[in-house]
Amino acid sequence: MTHENNCRRSFLLGALAAPLVAACARAADEDAGKASPQAANVTIENFSAAGTSLGKSSVPRVVKTDDEWQKLLSPESYVVTRRAGTERPFSGKYNANHADGLYGCVCCDTVLFDSKTKFESGTGWPSFWRAISSANVNEAIDKRSLFGYTEVKCRRCDAHLGHVFEDGPEPTGLRYCMNSVSLTFKPRGGGTR
Repeated sequence: MTHENNCRRSFLLGALAAPLVAACARAADEDAGKASPQAANVTIENFSAAGTSLGKSSVPRVVKTDDEWQKLLSPESYVVTRRAGTERPFSGKYNANHADGLYGCVCCDTVLFDSKTKFESGTGWPSFWRAISSANVNEAIDKRSLFGYTEVKCRRCDAHLGHVFEDGPEPTGLRYCMNSVSLTFKPRGGGTR
């Protein structure tokens, strides 16, 4: 084999290996990115039991191991919040809940929605026309979705809550379509239900 053939072969093998090396580097960067927020604080907006803003504050991000989440959550809540699952429509306990109160994250209790913004969407999931504060949720294109849905997560613990769509009522035109098993409910001024 000539030197010229060896150079061509090395070039071709290098060209074929480059995407694999780049993919491995991206995966390592993503894993490092997942580990780094563990020590970081996040800013959320706190609310009284009556739903009045108490202002924003920096709080520790809630990070647990997979085993810790499985012990803390019901199997259904674990699959939805930690594995981005979806509960069956019309199966969730908050779909038809009409009580006055606040909805929080089942994983970290961060307040996410006010019942004053809840509406009957007919979809089978609790729906809200806005989050109680944009500081308490993260929204990003769901890369797992074929349709480019916008995923909604709890800012404090990264729990998957559901998706937001642009087919809701006024004044926002949004429909935050949430999974009941990702939420808790506290009657206004009262305890958890």
